[in-house]
Parts: sequence; C-alpha cells; structure tokens
Amino acid sequence: MNYPTLKFEKELWKKGYKYVCGIDEVGRGPWAGPVVAAAVIFPADLDPKRIILLKDYPSLTIRDSKQLSPAQRELLDPIIKQNCLAYSICETSVKIINREGIVKASQRAYRKCLKKLNIPADFILMDAFYIKNIPKELQKPIIKGDQKSVSIAAASIIAKVYRDNLMVELHKEFPRYHFDKHKGYGTKLHSEAIKIHGLTPHHRVEFVPEELTI
Repeated sequence: MNYPTLKFEKELWKKGYKYVCGIDEVGRGPWAGPVVAAAVIFPADLDPKRIILLKDYPSLTIRDSKQLSPAQRELLDPIIKQNCLAYSICETSVKIINREGIVKASQRAYRKCLKKLNIPADFILMDAFYIKNIPKELQKPIIKGDQKSVSIAAASIIAKVYRDNLMVELHKEFPRYHFDKHKGYGTKLHSEAIKIHGLTPHHRVEFVPEELTI
C-alpha cells in the first residue's frame, strides 16, 4: 500500500510558498448526489508524526480516502481539521452536473473551495488535473496525488466524510433508494430501486444506465 508523504509540500515550503494547499474531489462517478471538493492547508512546521500517526490508533494514517473504512475516515476527519491552518469544503449540485457535465462541475467545486479558504493558498497541489482560471505556475497536478501527498489525501478524507453524511441525510428524504448504503453509486441495490421507483431530482440523468429508466 502506498502512503502519502510531505515530500511535495516540503519542496514548496523551502521555495518560500507558505500556504501550500492540497485539494481533491469525491463523488465524480455516482449516479446520484453532488460532487464535493475539499481543500486543506497544513502549517509549514507540521510534525508528520503528530497528525499521521494517531496516539490511540498507531496503525491508522492519513492516506487516500478510498483506502480507509468509514470509521477510519470519521476518526481522521476532526484530527485533520484541528491540525491544519485552513480548510474548506464545497459541493456542486446535481442540477449543475446535469446541465454542464461532471468535469465542469468538479472544476466549479475546486474554485469554490479555493475562494472559501480563510487563508489564500500560495500554491495548489491536486490530483491529476489543472484547475482552470488559476495560473498554471501556481499549481502542480500529481498523478495519484491522493496516494502521494498528505495534503491531497487529507482533502480527500474530509470531502468523503462530508459527502457520505450528505447522502445519509438524503436517505431520510428518499428511504426507498438506500442512499445511506451505496452513497449514490451504481450498485445492484441502487439499480433495483430505480427500476421500481424511477429517478429522484437528485439523480444524474446522464449517469444512470438508460435501460433502468425505460
């Protein structure tokens, strides 16, 4: 398993970038629910052992949110928020996803996060893609960035916790769809619910297989 480090952050801190921001999104592929992005800025004097290794859970580390269980993410979420200088979490609605597509919707969420930070980022680390309308010289896209950068991994965790909680709340409004279990992804349980009950206003029209809506 790959564990992220502060390698990229340290290189940028040494160059004089004080507020290095890691940013990531979750919910790019589900059939329902918003896409959510988060941004995290850690202090340049961050002690990795203090945040990456938790005293009561020595085997639990910050890493790609997909490599953590829901319970592990819930444990790490407040630790990340308590140890960073700034963080923000933003979503882009299904209405915008249906109108503009997931790529533009994800870009919207990234930009909203950067604007929402109470400390402006000096430099941005993100997973794979540049953020449009931000100077490229102030960004570094990293392939599998959530497996390599602590800041990006931390952003993926708090974004995932936020989105999962949103989908649990959505389940209360539409219990027949079991959003609390699959979080909007295309599972067999979700497929069967759509076949029986049709789509909700929270479904991404272009994502749901056509055969389920006929």
